Amino acid sequence: MAEINKEFWQVVLDRRSIRKYTNEQVSEEDIRLIMESARQAPSGENAQPWRFIIVKDQASKDFLSVVGKGGSGRRFTGEYLSKHMQTRFETLEDEDKKRAAFKKLTSGSVSAFVNQAAFDILVLGKKEVWDAPFDTSAAIENILLTAASLGLGACWLVAPCIDIRDELKMKEYFKVPEDYKLYAIIAVGVPGETKNPRPRLPLNELVFKETFGEAYYEE
Repeated sequence: MAEINKEFWQVVLDRRSIRKYTNEQVSEEDIRLIMESARQAPSGENAQPWRFIIVKDQASKDFLSVVGKGGSGRRFTGEYLSKHMQTRFETLEDEDKKRAAFKKLTSGSVSAFVNQAAFDILVLGKKEVWDAPFDTSAAIENILLTAASLGLGACWLVAPCIDIRDELKMKEYFKVPEDYKLYAIIAVGVPGETKNPRPRLPLNELVFKETFGEAYYEE
């Protein structure tokens, strides 16, 4: 491997989606570092369309949990009824684990954990900026990597933001102006679970040479 900052590379490798947290709080210094990393993200024409709401109040986190559970439940129930979920899990041979996964997804509980985090970040973007979906994604990745570098856990949720009905509920609750769209919720806290590396496809299935399908790498 070419020379690379080893600490940075370790952060990239260590980052995982964390859905269980301890009761420990996150320092204001760490929160500021996380948000500063978001501010430094690239954006088209330096539009910086992102805005962020930090949510610590337990009642507000519980509200996000209810909305998140409903949004994810509808989304994954649709995936189950259309048989896409069964196709996605067809390589999982353990039937008990498969049933548990289906239940967790279709019930929406997969997104209900946000009320356990030390704080949640609502990621907003200006509607008038065409590149806002991409710009906010760049800021979100900075947030996730910075949280990992601080020994914190984080998870990026979009399912509760897809249905306009859920988005309108959250915009009303958090007094978000009409000219902003809600793109994501990010839960952040001290990890309460061991990071579980998920398998990644090999580069030869992802990177192509000149035209699609011709592997750039042989391995």
